[in-house]
Amino acid sequence: MDKTKERIAEIEARMALPDFWQNKEKAQAAIKELQELRENLLGGDKYDKGDAVMTIFSGAGGDDAEDFSHMLYEMYGKYIEKRGWSSYLIHKNENNHGGYRNITIEINGKNAYGTLKNESGVHRMVRISPFSSKKLRHTSFSMVEVIPKFDKEGDIEIPPQDIRVEFARSSGPGGQNVNKRETAVRIVHIPTKLAVHVESERSQAQNRERAMGILRGKLYKRTKEEREAAKKSMYISKTTDIEWGNQIRSYVLHPYKLVKDHRTGLEVHNAEDVLEEGEIEAFIEAEKNL
Repeated sequence: MDKTKERIAEIEARMALPDFWQNKEKAQAAIKELQELRENLLGGDKYDKGDAVMTIFSGAGGDDAEDFSHMLYEMYGKYIEKRGWSSYLIHKNENNHGGYRNITIEINGKNAYGTLKNESGVHRMVRISPFSSKKLRHTSFSMVEVIPKFDKEGDIEIPPQDIRVEFARSSGPGGQNVNKRETAVRIVHIPTKLAVHVESERSQAQNRERAMGILRGKLYKRTKEEREAAKKSMYISKTTDIEWGNQIRSYVLHPYKLVKDHRTGLEVHNAEDVLEEGEIEAFIEAEKNL
């Protein structure tokens, strides 16, 4: 906070100088930075108004968890449509049943990150398993991660020696090769072991650029969480276990129907509308008041 105030005072002092507008581009950049710094002082996030990148990971539950990840993807897809936003598939790892081990999409729309950032966390599903011949009730877990989309390299700088870049062929469901050239890119951030896989573009260069943007978003989110944890004197593990006890929301389809957010206590009984129609606005609004 003190550094932010110091930087604001520094920019304001520069603006008072007679030669401030001699370099128009630098002057405009300084004014933009000043606006962003003032919003952080007010408790806002300068990336809230921008686009987002969402990844859904399957956790405990096997085929059921991967099917649940597909259901969450469809749920968010419906919500994105209702908001008039658009989405773009970056990468998916699909099983033979149409479920997702993981899937990453870019979400383009006003306030996309600010609206969806609180959806990050473990989601839990309880239902009669469609993969069980005995029709047993099954619990499965998926984790949602929402990060801001980064376009500029200067926002988060990553030293070249801190990353490992790997190339592979882009692949479809079941590992079927859809591109004979090695255009898919996987980047690992060595200090944190964070990894990003992108195969949506036609060239290595384009996939690498998009992967670096996502990696910067992941590092930004990680840094922000660590700062918030330090303020609250809490410990955040390097990875969140995608299992019982960590869930932020439960979707129950058997023996009753209920969607409950465990952070706000909000309960909704029309579970089908939530999952199939993307009716999650009530949860998002409640999360804003946390």
